[in-house]
Amino acid sequence: MGRSNLEVADILCKYEGVFHRHFGKSLSREQYRTMRAIKICRTAELGGHIDRCDNCGHEVISYNSCRNRHCPKCQSLAKAGWLEARETELLSVDYFHVVFTIPETLNQIALQNKREVYDMLFKAVAKTLFTIADDPKHLGAKIGFMAVLHTWGQNLLLHPHIHCLIPGGGLSPDGNKWISCRKTFFLPVRVLSRLFRRLFLELFVKAFNRDQLKFFGKTSHLSNPELFSKLIEKCFKTEWVVYAKPPFGGAEKVLDYLGRYTHRIAISNNRLLRMEDGKVTFTWRNYQHGNKLHTMTLHAEEFIRRFLLHVIPSGFMRIRYFGFLCNRQRARKLDHCRGLLHQTAAKSTLKSMDWKTRYELLTGKEVDLCPSCGKGHMVTFQKLLPLRFLFVRPPPQRALNDLKTSKFQTRL
Repeated sequence: MGRSNLEVADILCKYEGVFHRHFGKSLSREQYRTMRAIKICRTAELGGHIDRCDNCGHEVISYNSCRNRHCPKCQSLAKAGWLEARETELLSVDYFHVVFTIPETLNQIALQNKREVYDMLFKAVAKTLFTIADDPKHLGAKIGFMAVLHTWGQNLLLHPHIHCLIPGGGLSPDGNKWISCRKTFFLPVRVLSRLFRRLFLELFVKAFNRDQLKFFGKTSHLSNPELFSKLIEKCFKTEWVVYAKPPFGGAEKVLDYLGRYTHRIAISNNRLLRMEDGKVTFTWRNYQHGNKLHTMTLHAEEFIRRFLLHVIPSGFMRIRYFGFLCNRQRARKLDHCRGLLHQTAAKSTLKSMDWKTRYELLTGKEVDLCPSCGKGHMVTFQKLLPLRFLFVRPPPQRALNDLKTSKFQTRL
């Protein structure tokens, strides 16, 4: 299936009105801001600059990015820089990938209580891993790990789950020895699953008893304690999915895998195929049937609704570190782990470089190479102010149309 030039921003611009007529009343402040940010990303509204090639004189207009963490176009440099920092923190051990998922019956409650439920999810996952790893029957070590929240499935429906990347071992209780786990096995999945279920539901019930959970629409009946208790009983009888993937080999594979999970969003532009007759078609993988690639077509307003399901609350940290990788003591603890593993610390020189040089080293692409002659480099010679600074009063529609059709077009 060939790629199209279609973007999420194009869909939002064309069908925003239809979406608001169907779902506008349920739009949160974060969702509204995300929609606006994606629509104006790399357009004249955010300002920009004009670059000229120092070899052939070719000129290119570049507009500023919105830097919203849900925007499909604003993740590459942030991801590259983040991965560069993580590269210096890898230990010379195998790494394991463990995924924790809550049952579908809780998805609607999670949607209405994002900050509370997603925070519970992190807490339950961390306590589960620490408890089982501390047990001498399983590992008997103090572990460290990174956890990343994802809220989507390939079909864009809500599917909250946490990906954990865990070094294969940990520090002994006295901190003087590195204890390695088995080469092909980290911790028993069934034990993790049942403890995770209990810990999460305990937090869930406490939040309910403290009136920290809100129920609307289809879940409004759950504000009744008796009906809420029945839901908890049903969840206790359900097997919760905890999935452990085979260990990685080598730092390069770990970094490549990290790049696919950390700065990922619900859907990237390269999965979009077409937008026509009020519908959007995109590709998706069916993991339940051999990871086969399929296409899905949704009405545009439904596509936008599903995309916005995954806007997380402002200021919420969706990448978190635990144990000896937690932010407060990471450098000191990692140095100690390296000493026990007889590993030398990796050093990075990229932090002292400008962003263009860093981008080239991290991605292998020269960001300022002339697209016309391929020899010269683009040099900025004129700044473009954002539209809000160009007009004291709201500009007439004709003026905006003239701006869009001029060489300072709003989308490259």
